[in-house]
Amino acid sequence: MTRLYATITLPERVNILGVGVHALDPESTLAILDKAIRIQHKGYVCFASVHGVVEAQRDRELMEAYHGAMLVTPDGMPLAWVGRLKGNRHIRRVAGPDLMLEMLSDPRFARCRHFLCGGDYGVAEELRRALLARFPNLCIAGTFTPPFRAMTFEEEHAFIEAVHGARPDIVWVGLGAPKQEKFMRHYLPLLDTTLMLGVGAAFLIHTGRIADSPRWVKRAGLQWLHRFIQEPLRLWQRYLINNPRFVCLIALQFLKPGQPLPEDQDGRLLRPGQPA
Repeated sequence: MTRLYATITLPERVNILGVGVHALDPESTLAILDKAIRIQHKGYVCFASVHGVVEAQRDRELMEAYHGAMLVTPDGMPLAWVGRLKGNRHIRRVAGPDLMLEMLSDPRFARCRHFLCGGDYGVAEELRRALLARFPNLCIAGTFTPPFRAMTFEEEHAFIEAVHGARPDIVWVGLGAPKQEKFMRHYLPLLDTTLMLGVGAAFLIHTGRIADSPRWVKRAGLQWLHRFIQEPLRLWQRYLINNPRFVCLIALQFLKPGQPLPEDQDGRLLRPGQPA
């Protein structure tokens, strides 16, 4: 497939503990993704949470995945709050599961072909059925469930061939952080697709395997507590250790400003309004 490449002007990246989080809101995110698809500008999107930002402090590969992303959105109210404290008045929470539904219902994306990658065995197919019940005209061209471990050569070949045969505009990746960020960074250059979006828990939420949080809980920045109540054994370390660590590290960053902006995949410093 012949691809056309052009630049997309992106908003400022807010430096949050070395992770460049774009000063976005849902509508500006949708507008950028719409243009990326129209001009076939390849890129992947990370929905950064407190957990991901803290893990990136000790995981260089994850930090590099954030730096190489076309977009890093503030998936979590604390990141949006930090962005506003740093002078970005228009930054808003842009969460993967929510944005997924907005894109699937938006007329700008009506002709897109979609591919679902992630979840435990059978979850991607279950999600396909759930989304088609909700959006009957949706084109879901394929699904794939990678193993929890690294893929073998044969499995990797099967995945690449499945995407090649499906010819999707968007590959939705639901592997959870930090695996999905590294996965997208590695596989995007190998796949015949325009966008990869790492939407994490969207696969579980939209199949009803876990309950989504009420809107007021999200606005209050308490979605982490709602998730923790549902899955305490799996998430206790993420929230009870990483959340306080984030607060401490952010306080130190405000006390010692001047940390340089992250570099993009070509080693250039990212500046406000710099095109991708």
